[in-house]
Amino acid sequence: MSATDGPLLALDSSTRAAYVALWMDGRIVAEQTVAAASNASSALLPAVDAVLRAAGIAPVQIGAIAVGGGPGSFTGLRIAAATAKGMVHALGVPLFAWSGLMAAAAAQGVPGQTVCALFDARNREVFAGAWRFGEDGAVDEVLPVDALRVDELRTRLGDGPVRFCGEGSVLYADDLRAAFGPDAVLGDDASLAAGLLWLARHAPESGRIADAAAWEPEYVRAAGAERMAAAKTG
Repeated sequence: MSATDGPLLALDSSTRAAYVALWMDGRIVAEQTVAAASNASSALLPAVDAVLRAAGIAPVQIGAIAVGGGPGSFTGLRIAAATAKGMVHALGVPLFAWSGLMAAAAAQGVPGQTVCALFDARNREVFAGAWRFGEDGAVDEVLPVDALRVDELRTRLGDGPVRFCGEGSVLYADDLRAAFGPDAVLGDDASLAAGLLWLARHAPESGRIADAAAWEPEYVRAAGAERMAAAKTG
Protein backbone atom coordinates (compact mmCIF):
# COMPACT_ATOMS: atom_id res chain seq x y z
CA MET A 1 0.00 0.00 0.00
CA SER A 2 1.58 3.27 -1.12
CA ALA A 3 1.53 6.56 0.77
CA THR A 4 -0.64 8.11 -1.95
CA ASP A 5 -2.19 7.38 -5.31
CA GLY A 6 -1.01 10.76 -6.58
CA PRO A 7 2.47 12.15 -7.25
CA LEU A 8 4.81 11.61 -4.30
CA LEU A 9 7.59 14.12 -3.62
CA ALA A 10 10.62 13.13 -1.54
CA LEU A 11 13.35 15.44 -0.27
CA ASP A 12 16.37 15.20 1.99
CA SER A 13 19.25 17.53 2.85
CA SER A 14 20.69 15.78 5.90
CA THR A 15 24.13 15.29 4.32
CA ARG A 16 26.44 17.32 2.07
CA ALA A 17 23.95 17.07 -0.79
CA ALA A 18 20.30 17.92 -1.32
CA TYR A 19 18.20 15.12 -2.84
CA VAL A 20 14.78 15.55 -4.44
CA ALA A 21 12.78 12.97 -6.40
CA LEU A 22 9.22 12.57 -7.66
CA TRP A 23 7.31 9.29 -8.03
CA MET A 24 4.43 9.34 -10.48
CA ASP A 25 2.74 6.84 -12.81
CA GLY A 26 4.59 3.91 -11.27
CA ARG A 27 8.14 5.23 -11.55
CA ILE A 28 10.58 7.98 -10.59
CA VAL A 29 9.90 10.58 -13.25
CA ALA A 30 12.37 13.24 -12.13
CA GLU A 31 15.14 13.63 -9.58
CA GLN A 32 17.87 16.06 -8.62
CA THR A 33 21.01 15.72 -6.53
CA VAL A 34 22.72 19.00 -5.73
CA ALA A 35 25.86 19.56 -3.67
CA ALA A 36 24.49 21.64 -0.81
CA ALA A 37 27.66 21.93 1.31
CA SER A 38 26.90 24.49 4.03
CA ASN A 39 23.93 26.16 2.35
CA ALA A 40 21.08 23.71 2.00
CA SER A 41 18.56 26.55 1.77
CA SER A 42 19.98 27.69 -1.55
CA ALA A 43 19.98 24.17 -3.01
CA LEU A 44 16.79 22.48 -1.85
CA LEU A 45 14.02 24.77 -3.11
CA PRO A 46 15.49 25.21 -6.62
CA ALA A 47 15.86 21.42 -6.78
CA VAL A 48 12.20 20.94 -5.83
CA ASP A 49 11.17 23.45 -8.49
CA ALA A 50 13.35 21.77 -11.12
CA VAL A 51 11.91 18.33 -10.37
CA LEU A 52 8.32 19.55 -10.60
CA ARG A 53 9.03 21.37 -13.86
CA ALA A 54 10.75 18.30 -15.32
CA ALA A 55 7.72 16.19 -14.41
CA GLY A 56 5.35 18.76 -15.86
CA ILE A 57 3.20 19.14 -12.76
CA ALA A 58 2.24 21.99 -10.43
CA PRO A 59 2.72 21.83 -6.65
CA VAL A 60 -1.04 21.50 -6.15
CA GLN A 61 -0.92 18.12 -7.88
CA ILE A 62 1.39 16.59 -5.25
CA GLY A 63 -0.37 13.84 -3.29
CA ALA A 64 2.06 13.41 -0.38
CA ILE A 65 5.52 14.46 0.79
CA ALA A 66 8.27 12.29 2.28
CA VAL A 67 11.23 13.84 4.08
CA GLY A 68 14.43 12.66 5.72
CA GLY A 69 13.98 12.92 9.47
CA GLY A 70 17.54 12.80 10.75
CA PRO A 71 20.18 12.45 11.91
CA GLY A 72 22.69 14.47 9.93
CA SER A 73 23.52 18.11 9.30
CA PHE A 74 21.55 20.23 11.76
CA THR A 75 21.09 23.06 9.29
CA GLY A 76 20.18 20.70 6.46
CA LEU A 77 17.66 18.82 8.59
CA ARG A 78 15.97 22.02 9.71
CA ILE A 79 15.75 23.35 6.15
CA ALA A 80 14.28 20.11 4.78
CA ALA A 81 11.83 19.85 7.67
CA ALA A 82 10.68 23.46 7.28
CA THR A 83 10.31 23.03 3.51
CA ALA A 84 8.32 19.81 3.83
CA LYS A 85 6.09 21.12 6.63
CA GLY A 86 5.42 24.35 4.76
CA MET A 87 4.38 22.46 1.63
CA VAL A 88 2.23 20.02 3.61
CA HIS A 89 0.43 22.92 5.29
CA ALA A 90 -0.08 24.83 2.04
CA LEU A 91 -1.19 21.83 -0.01
CA GLY A 92 -3.14 19.92 2.63
CA VAL A 93 -1.35 16.63 1.93
CA PRO A 94 0.06 14.01 4.33
CA LEU A 95 3.65 14.03 5.58
CA PHE A 96 5.86 10.96 5.89
CA ALA A 97 9.31 10.88 7.47
CA TRP A 98 12.04 8.30 7.88
CA SER A 99 15.62 8.48 8.98
CA GLY A 100 17.86 9.56 6.13
CA LEU A 101 20.05 6.62 7.14
CA MET A 102 17.17 4.22 6.51
CA ALA A 103 16.49 5.93 3.20
CA ALA A 104 20.14 5.55 2.18
CA ALA A 105 20.01 1.86 3.08
CA ALA A 106 16.70 1.28 1.29
CA ALA A 107 18.06 2.93 -1.85
CA GLN A 108 20.70 0.21 -2.17
CA GLY A 109 18.04 -2.19 -3.46
CA VAL A 110 19.54 -5.41 -2.04
CA PRO A 111 16.75 -7.49 -0.42
CA GLY A 112 17.80 -9.81 2.37
CA GLN A 113 21.22 -8.27 2.96
CA THR A 114 22.28 -6.33 6.04
CA VAL A 115 22.76 -2.73 4.92
CA CYS A 116 24.45 -0.24 7.24
CA ALA A 117 24.21 3.45 6.36
CA LEU A 118 26.79 5.85 7.74
CA PHE A 119 26.75 9.66 7.86
CA ASP A 120 29.77 11.63 9.04
CA ALA A 121 29.32 12.90 12.61
CA ARG A 122 32.88 14.30 12.79
CA ASN A 123 35.72 13.48 15.18
CA ARG A 124 35.87 9.90 13.86
CA GLU A 125 32.25 9.33 14.77
CA VAL A 126 29.40 8.38 12.49
CA PHE A 127 25.65 8.36 12.62
CA ALA A 128 24.85 4.73 11.90
CA GLY A 129 21.84 2.49 11.37
CA ALA A 130 21.40 -0.93 9.76
CA TRP A 131 18.44 -2.78 8.31
CA ARG A 132 17.39 -5.73 6.17
CA PHE A 133 14.75 -5.09 3.52
CA GLY A 134 12.45 -7.74 2.10
CA GLU A 135 11.15 -7.88 -1.45
CA ASP A 136 7.65 -7.72 0.07
CA GLY A 137 8.44 -4.41 1.77
CA ALA A 138 9.31 -5.86 5.18
CA VAL A 139 11.89 -3.82 7.10
CA ASP A 140 13.90 -5.42 9.93
CA GLU A 141 16.08 -3.25 12.13
CA VAL A 142 19.57 -4.65 12.72
CA LEU A 143 21.21 -1.64 14.39
CA PRO A 144 19.12 1.22 15.83
CA VAL A 145 20.15 4.70 14.72
CA ASP A 146 22.93 5.98 16.95
CA ALA A 147 26.09 8.08 17.02
CA LEU A 148 29.10 5.76 17.27
CA ARG A 149 32.84 5.72 16.98
CA VAL A 150 33.94 4.02 13.78
CA ASP A 151 35.79 1.35 15.77
CA GLU A 152 32.55 0.35 17.54
CA LEU A 153 30.79 -0.78 14.38
CA ARG A 154 32.16 -4.32 14.24
CA THR A 155 31.08 -5.05 17.80
CA ARG A 156 27.63 -3.54 17.30
CA LEU A 157 26.96 -5.26 13.96
CA GLY A 158 28.43 -8.66 14.81
CA ASP A 159 29.75 -11.24 12.38
CA GLY A 160 28.72 -11.67 8.78
CA PRO A 161 28.71 -9.60 5.60
CA VAL A 162 27.54 -6.00 5.75
CA ARG A 163 26.88 -3.65 2.85
CA PHE A 164 27.89 -0.11 3.79
CA CYS A 165 26.54 3.05 2.18
CA GLY A 166 26.29 6.78 2.81
CA GLU A 167 28.95 9.47 2.93
CA GLY A 168 30.52 7.93 6.04
CA SER A 169 31.24 4.70 4.20
CA VAL A 170 33.34 6.67 1.72
CA LEU A 171 35.12 8.72 4.37
CA TYR A 172 35.98 5.67 6.47
CA ALA A 173 36.31 3.05 3.73
CA ASP A 174 39.79 1.99 4.83
CA ASP A 175 38.68 1.59 8.45
CA LEU A 176 35.70 -0.52 7.39
CA ARG A 177 37.85 -2.80 5.26
CA ALA A 178 40.33 -3.18 8.12
CA ALA A 179 37.63 -4.01 10.68
CA PHE A 180 35.34 -6.18 8.54
CA GLY A 181 37.77 -7.63 6.00
CA PRO A 182 35.95 -9.47 3.20
CA ASP A 183 32.64 -9.03 5.08
CA ALA A 184 32.64 -5.32 4.16
CA VAL A 185 30.89 -4.50 0.89
CA LEU A 186 30.93 -0.84 -0.11
CA GLY A 187 27.68 0.11 -1.81
CA ASP A 188 26.75 2.66 -4.41
CA ASP A 189 26.15 6.36 -3.81
CA ALA A 190 22.38 6.14 -4.23
CA SER A 191 19.86 8.97 -3.85
CA LEU A 192 18.36 9.38 -0.39
CA ALA A 193 15.20 10.72 -2.01
CA ALA A 194 14.89 7.48 -4.01
CA GLY A 195 15.17 5.55 -0.76
CA LEU A 196 12.42 7.68 0.80
CA LEU A 197 10.21 6.88 -2.18
CA TRP A 198 10.82 3.15 -1.69
CA LEU A 199 9.80 3.41 1.96
CA ALA A 200 6.74 5.52 1.14
CA ARG A 201 5.58 2.92 -1.37
CA HIS A 202 6.37 -0.23 0.61
CA ALA A 203 6.09 0.72 4.29
CA PRO A 204 4.08 3.96 4.46
CA GLU A 205 2.54 3.46 7.89
CA SER A 206 5.96 3.23 9.53
CA GLY A 207 6.64 6.82 8.51
CA ARG A 208 3.23 8.51 8.63
CA ILE A 209 3.30 11.72 10.69
CA ALA A 210 0.02 12.30 12.50
CA ASP A 211 0.72 15.93 13.42
CA ALA A 212 2.90 17.51 10.74
CA ALA A 213 2.95 20.93 12.43
CA ALA A 214 4.42 19.48 15.64
CA TRP A 215 6.86 17.08 13.99
CA GLU A 216 10.60 17.75 14.27
CA PRO A 217 13.61 15.79 12.96
CA GLU A 218 15.52 13.48 15.28
CA TYR A 219 18.96 14.99 15.70
CA VAL A 220 20.29 12.08 17.85
CA ARG A 221 22.62 14.47 19.65
CA ALA A 222 22.68 18.20 20.29
CA ALA A 223 24.25 20.59 17.82
CA GLY A 224 27.81 21.70 18.51
CA ALA A 225 26.78 25.12 19.84
CA GLU A 226 24.19 23.52 22.13
CA ARG A 227 26.74 21.02 23.50
CA MET A 228 29.22 23.83 24.21
CA ALA A 229 26.56 25.84 26.04
CA ALA A 230 25.55 22.79 28.08
CA ALA A 231 29.19 22.13 29.00
CA LYS A 232 29.63 25.70 30.25
CA THR A 233 26.47 25.58 32.38
CA GLY A 234 27.09 22.03 33.58
